[in-house]
Amino acid sequence: MATIGFIGSGNIGGTVARLAAAAGYHVVLSNSRGPQTLEDLAAEIGPLASAGTATQAAQAGDLVVVSIPLKAYRDVPVASLAGKTVTDTNNYYPQRDGQISELDDGSACSSELLQRHLPAAHVVKAFNNIFYRHLANLARPAGAPDRSALPIAGDDDAAKKTVTAFLDAIGYDTVDSGALAGSWCQEPGSPVYGGVYGEFDNHAGTPAPATAVRAKISGASR
Repeated sequence: MATIGFIGSGNIGGTVARLAAAAGYHVVLSNSRGPQTLEDLAAEIGPLASAGTATQAAQAGDLVVVSIPLKAYRDVPVASLAGKTVTDTNNYYPQRDGQISELDDGSACSSELLQRHLPAAHVVKAFNNIFYRHLANLARPAGAPDRSALPIAGDDDAAKKTVTAFLDAIGYDTVDSGALAGSWCQEPGSPVYGGVYGEFDNHAGTPAPATAVRAKISGASR
C-alpha cells in the first residue's frame, strides 16, 4: 500500500492520517515542533503510522498532505516534493496569517501561493471546506447511500485523479471544482464551506452528497 506523508498533523492533518491508516495506507507524520511531539499520535493511529521531519514525510510520501497555517507555506520543503502530488488543506485567515496582498485583492488563491512555492509539484486543494470532526465522522464505504463528497481543485488532471482515488479509499466521493485559480469557490465565505456538512456543534455531521456539493459550488460568487 502507498505511503501518505503529512506536513502538519493538527486537526485536519491528523484526521486525514487516521482515515488513511484505517484504509490501509502507511502514514508519516510531521509538524514544526519535531517528531518526538508526534509519538503519541503515531501510537494512537497504530502500526502503519510513524513520525518524522517534514523533509522525511515529503520524501516518504507517494502523496503528501500539507496542512499547516498558510503563513508558514514557505517552510514546506521544495526539492523533496518535485514531481509529487501535494494535497493542500489550507485556508487564508488574516487574523492568523496576517494580511497577504494577493489574497486580499483576489489576484491569487491560497493554493496558488503553495503551487508557486512548489513549481515542480502538482498541488490539489482538498479537505479545506470541512470541519475536522465532520471529516472524521462522515466517511462511508463506496456505494453507501449516505456518502458525502468533498470538492477538489487543481491544474493537473493526473494529480486530481490521484487525489480522487485517495478520497474514495478513505470514504468520500469527489466533486471537481476546477483549476486552482478558481478554488476561491470552496474557501471561507463560499456556500460549500463548512455548513454544507451540518452545524459545527453537531459533531456527527450531516451527509452531503455530490449533488449538494456541486450545487453549492455552482452558486458561489466572488
